[in-house]
Amino acid sequence: MRPEDVTEMRALPLFHGVADSHANAMLKISFLQRFPAHVELVREGDPPDFLHVIVDGAVEVYSAWRDRETTIAVLGAGHSFIVAAVLLDKVYLKSVRALTPCRILMVPADAVRKYFAEDAAFARALAQEIAMAYRTVVKELKNQKLRSSLERLANWLLLRDAETGGNGAFDLPFDKKTLASRLGMVPEVLSRSFAALGPYGVTVKGPKITLASARKEALRNLARPSFTIDDPNS
Repeated sequence: MRPEDVTEMRALPLFHGVADSHANAMLKISFLQRFPAHVELVREGDPPDFLHVIVDGAVEVYSAWRDRETTIAVLGAGHSFIVAAVLLDKVYLKSVRALTPCRILMVPADAVRKYFAEDAAFARALAQEIAMAYRTVVKELKNQKLRSSLERLANWLLLRDAETGGNGAFDLPFDKKTLASRLGMVPEVLSRSFAALGPYGVTVKGPKITLASARKEALRNLARPSFTIDDPNS
């Protein structure tokens, strides 16, 4: 890894407060790799060789069984995956692939476990990552079990609108098949749900989504967002 890359990686949240000697030792044996979209990064059932940290881009966490596949999460820059498998030295329970072109920091799993035991700041950063992952799973479970497909889509649209500036116009960050899987529905149900949201001011043209400002409150009344499900910071 180039010296300028080490400096950039040292600024990642994972290494905040970590002793210089520990951080440098880990980065010395780590790899900073670029991956194109759609490349499989880890496979369900395999043992973890590395802790993966997303530097740039986004990844899709998914699982498959027989002929079925579902998206579990979409993670962006600053997130690590899959921490629990690395710390426990257990096989991956999920697969991960690049959703967009990515830069990924790959820290050897043995080194992660070593410095987890030796460096309190590093252990705290990993514990926080695991805690946030757990809370995300709980919120997703509530979202899937307590809401209809229409309500899940309406809440996702409102959240995406807020993330992109709240001006009521944005592009889908990934294809509709991935969005359907992310929301726990098949593509046909997603299409019907988009059509059902037409009276609420939702317009879809390819990847472009428009939320009519005059109907946004009606959409919000349908969705009824909850901070214990929809707030990414809760």
